Amino acid sequence: MSGTNVYEQVQKQSSNDLLDLESYLPLVKRIAYHLKGRLPDSVFVDDLIQSGIIGLIEAMHKFNANQGASFETYAGIRIRGAMLDEIRKGDWTPRSVHRKSREVSEAIAKVEAKFGREARDEEIAIEMGIEIEQYHHILQDTNSVQLLSIDEPDHDELSEERMVGSSATPLGELTENGFQEALAQEITNLPEKERLVMALYYDEELNLKEIGEVLEVSESRVSQIHSQAIKRIRSRMVNWI
Repeated sequence: MSGTNVYEQVQKQSSNDLLDLESYLPLVKRIAYHLKGRLPDSVFVDDLIQSGIIGLIEAMHKFNANQGASFETYAGIRIRGAMLDEIRKGDWTPRSVHRKSREVSEAIAKVEAKFGREARDEEIAIEMGIEIEQYHHILQDTNSVQLLSIDEPDHDELSEERMVGSSATPLGELTENGFQEALAQEITNLPEKERLVMALYYDEELNLKEIGEVLEVSESRVSQIHSQAIKRIRSRMVNWI
């Protein structure tokens, strides 16, 4: 993304808006660094920040305090969405990576259906017909795909109305609530280490390196655990996704 575009956007703001903009820059940076922790080296945090600033400006223009959501909540969605849009435009994930990610979820579902319990790494690798080292390598490579996974709905669908629920139909609200409840239940049902990684990453907002220090494992191992947790959830929620 060109820095000129950001400059032109900022130039359009009033002096009061610029003060507000500056006060929310830490929010932009926090979201950018949090996303960067699960992205490949080809994605630069400065690009994420620039995209996030555009999202922040859009949020400032479109926010309606009468709809019930706080500005920080609304801005966070817009900022994150702008960053995800920029990543999607870059199209840095090969199709083979997406295919491998689906194959892992399918293998997990088959193993768990066969044994009636949590699928273990070695069993998933056998189901896929590969060595355990190769399976772990796939988890590492596909972890970045999780950025656009079940925890990251397309922000274009997160309109102001949907976010605050002002125009949702009763059936729509029931379906959305049902999905959230099912998702929460599946997270609870994860193996202990996967559940802990999810909690540290999403609730405590630690990055992969920090989680590794807590668990006393390598950053790459945390990446693998996180990747497998997401794929396990996807395999169990195939009827929802």
